[in-house]
Amino acid sequence: MQEKSIDKASVQMLKKAKQEGVETAFDRSDRQNPRCGFGELGLCCQTCYMGPCRIDPFGRGAQHGVCGADRDAIVARNIARSAAVGAAAHSDHGRDVAQNLLMTAHGKAQGYEIKDQAKLLLLAEEMGIDTEQPVTAIAAQVALLCKAQFGQQDGELLPAQRAPEGQKQRWRALKVMPRGIDREIVELLHMVHMGMDADYHNLLKFAIKAALADGWGGSAIATDLTDVQFGSPVPVRSEANLGVLGMKTVNIVVHGHEPTLSEMIVKAARDPQMKALANEHGAEDIIVAGICCTANEILMRQGAPLAGNYLQQELAIVTGAVEAMVVDVQCIMPGLSQAASCYHTRLITTSKKARIPGALHYEFDEEHAYEIAKRIVTEAVQNYANRDRVRVSIPKEKGELVAGFTTENIFYHLGGRFRPSYRPLNEGIIQGRLRGIVGIVGCNNTKVVQDYNYMTIVKELLKHDVLIVTTGCSAGCFSKQGLLNPETALQHCGKGLRQICEAVGIPPVLHMGSCVDNSRILTACVEMVKQGGLGTDISQLPVAGCAPEAMSDKAVSIGLYVVASGITTHFNPPFRVHGSKKVLEYLSGGIEQELGAHFIFEADPKKAARALIDVLDRKRDALKLKPMMFPPSNGESEIAIRAEAAAAVQP
Repeated sequence: MQEKSIDKASVQMLKKAKQEGVETAFDRSDRQNPRCGFGELGLCCQTCYMGPCRIDPFGRGAQHGVCGADRDAIVARNIARSAAVGAAAHSDHGRDVAQNLLMTAHGKAQGYEIKDQAKLLLLAEEMGIDTEQPVTAIAAQVALLCKAQFGQQDGELLPAQRAPEGQKQRWRALKVMPRGIDREIVELLHMVHMGMDADYHNLLKFAIKAALADGWGGSAIATDLTDVQFGSPVPVRSEANLGVLGMKTVNIVVHGHEPTLSEMIVKAARDPQMKALANEHGAEDIIVAGICCTANEILMRQGAPLAGNYLQQELAIVTGAVEAMVVDVQCIMPGLSQAASCYHTRLITTSKKARIPGALHYEFDEEHAYEIAKRIVTEAVQNYANRDRVRVSIPKEKGELVAGFTTENIFYHLGGRFRPSYRPLNEGIIQGRLRGIVGIVGCNNTKVVQDYNYMTIVKELLKHDVLIVTTGCSAGCFSKQGLLNPETALQHCGKGLRQICEAVGIPPVLHMGSCVDNSRILTACVEMVKQGGLGTDISQLPVAGCAPEAMSDKAVSIGLYVVASGITTHFNPPFRVHGSKKVLEYLSGGIEQELGAHFIFEADPKKAARALIDVLDRKRDALKLKPMMFPPSNGESEIAIRAEAAAAVQP
């Protein structure tokens, strides 16, 4: 079991699942081996019913599909289709949040309010909306204008105007500046239909366009309006891992991505009436803990504990201590139904878009949100008596953490009340105390030992004075392992990074939210450019991206929009790209000429970390910044670091 995860709680639950005959994603993954080599290389085409077709990677068999599509077209088309699906998923999240805000403004959303009026006014000013009117009227107009970004047919996406002028000029020159969110996704889906585009470069260009509509459009809207609706996060202390579940409490695990219902469930669980009901049924309290990005949302705003990341969703049920697992959309395994059937756990679906056979269904709607949340909490409380105490085993592992960093509040922590700006961050890089910044994001993948790549890469980067920002399930990993705790994480840091973190009281890994909140990383980069001293465009900043345990179509969209924004990004497992030399060379090199960044496809996490260090060092060299002030804690020389990092870079 240690070969499947480095997380002790997960290993313990995997052993328990095996003993009790409960199948998990890890078991199902093993049964898929050996996987289809054609599919892994991206050389399998299922676009039409003349297929499926496959290209012989060795050149001895078929080199074209029935329609005549070659390896380059098939690989690029598969990537483009994946990007369209991923962009649609994140952007649909943004649409739902905008609808919730609109209904709140009209007084039709039960239990909701506008918690961050200051951010609402800033958004209104950015959008050209009159702020001299009632807050509800402003909120309604902001929501309507955000919804209009989805259907916009011409012009340029409004939130994309936040990007530095240099990057926008690149997008316009390449003709990838998004017009409207749905417009770009639908056009890309049209292009990957049978008998359409067969030019790999053109397909990838339009995939980038749809991805930009996600990152600078749908995801940005989701982040901004969630802050307005539920309050912008502030640093908050909490705990993470399966050990947050209670032996004598009603345990509710929320899982998915949209915070609209989970916020209401937290609110309902903290209602004195619900607590009294739990006491009547023999429980001491009610705990609401999260899995995946719903976890990050309620963690950042409510301080709710994080039960785990993606590959722990079934393992939470295996504890035998979960009364209800409540899911909304995305990253939800249908296997949860099988796991829940082995215990007393009620699996409850809430979205019309994500039904699971065997689950209870409480369909969410904004007009009855709090009422639905109370019904779900009541269901969980009443199920507490059905818990089989003999089969309960809750791991002790849990890590303390600080989460809740945003584009807006980071500069207060770095600069203090009297110097609230990004200047201290930029100066730390300019002076050589910080080498740069890496955003580590993403999921878990059963092809990779759970959390191993994350921990290997982040420890190497911290040692070399790299500040980390993180979102999504990667944030879940670092939460569990204590890297979001300023009292314990500094032991992994180089001297320069440690000095900065100690001076301002922050951990060296900053939790910035759910996976849609990658938009916060983009806007933080924009603020760094505005502050000056590190170039005039994101592509010049000593920053990089990393998704070392990528899993879904959303990761493809994220990877494309991050690179298209000028941030070189490590991505593993790689896009299914190795079946086409042309596509591989473009994504790992040629794309930089057009957009200022490229992909690093590297399976070895130590080599990947060194490659990321090389990216930061080359950016520093180009800006003619000072040498790093301190050698790494292990005594390596700067020359040795540069040599090893350069050797790790894949051409």
